[in-house]
Amino acid sequence: MSTQPRGPVDSSRIPRYAGPATFARLPRLDEVGGKADVAVVGVPFDSGVSYRPGARFGGNAIREASRLLRPYNPAQDASPFALAQVADAGDIAVNPFNINEAVDQVEAAADELLGAGSRLMTLGGDHTIALPLLRSVAKKHGPVALLHFDAHLDTWDTYFGAEYTHGTPFRRAVEEGILDTEALSHVGTRGPLYGKQDLDDDAKMGFGIVTSADVYRRGADEVADQLRQRIGDRPLYISIDIDVLDPAHAPGTGTPEAGGMTSRELLEIIRGLSSCNLVSADVVEVAPAYDHAEITSVAASHTAYELTTIMSRQISAARSLPPGRVGKHTAAAKANPKGE
Repeated sequence: MSTQPRGPVDSSRIPRYAGPATFARLPRLDEVGGKADVAVVGVPFDSGVSYRPGARFGGNAIREASRLLRPYNPAQDASPFALAQVADAGDIAVNPFNINEAVDQVEAAADELLGAGSRLMTLGGDHTIALPLLRSVAKKHGPVALLHFDAHLDTWDTYFGAEYTHGTPFRRAVEEGILDTEALSHVGTRGPLYGKQDLDDDAKMGFGIVTSADVYRRGADEVADQLRQRIGDRPLYISIDIDVLDPAHAPGTGTPEAGGMTSRELLEIIRGLSSCNLVSADVVEVAPAYDHAEITSVAASHTAYELTTIMSRQISAARSLPPGRVGKHTAAAKANPKGE
């Protein structure tokens, strides 16, 4: 990999609507020698959904909506594609007829990308894929902290007897010991449940809950501060179901719930987590068939952009540290958690 990252296509020379829709118009992985600091990878899979299908088309919808992303992120005062090599790794081809096989295929592909030194920014796909991604990340980092942005808990046991669905990945992850149960939290949950036992079971697994009403009443900065304290310096995985947003901000999803967060609240909370040790992330459950004017895809693309910026900043900061301190946070990053 060259010392100077290869960035997006120059939009002053080639219009944004022209050419292939890689994420943020970035180079493909094969165009940067097959190695990237952050690999943006799609998983076109939605065989684990319990209601509306269509998330298999989410990754490419997010890529199309990302054409308008620009190389400088003023909210974090960073040019993420200049700080680290970010590349589009294409899609992981998975079996749409066999969930168990698909889960194994996602894990194997993630192992390969992580083994090459990349952090993952995964575009789903339904939330089933979070389990194999967490398995792979845990092989590298040990049990990881998890922030799960979602309208739903996704800690149910089974659906129709199936263990691997988009409503069960985090129960499986706790059972498999790949999550740090001292640092788990749902954010943005709301809506009816099957019963109070759902909450009791979830608490026994170690999850804290910040509801969408909590975000509304307490504000993004206070919520982000609470989450930073819960996570500390642990390796962190962030999983974002786009239905954490209110249907007004994300109509294109499979299981919408009224009373959700705004896209502004979500982005501000993510920015407030920039001092956390973010090792990989996903944005899932974008179902473009139910979208209007790319509202959901635009929100998802900006969400992935903020997450990518955090990872790029941390990679760049780690490279500037003295030998033996790679991977530790700098004092400046901790003192300036929003990058302002």
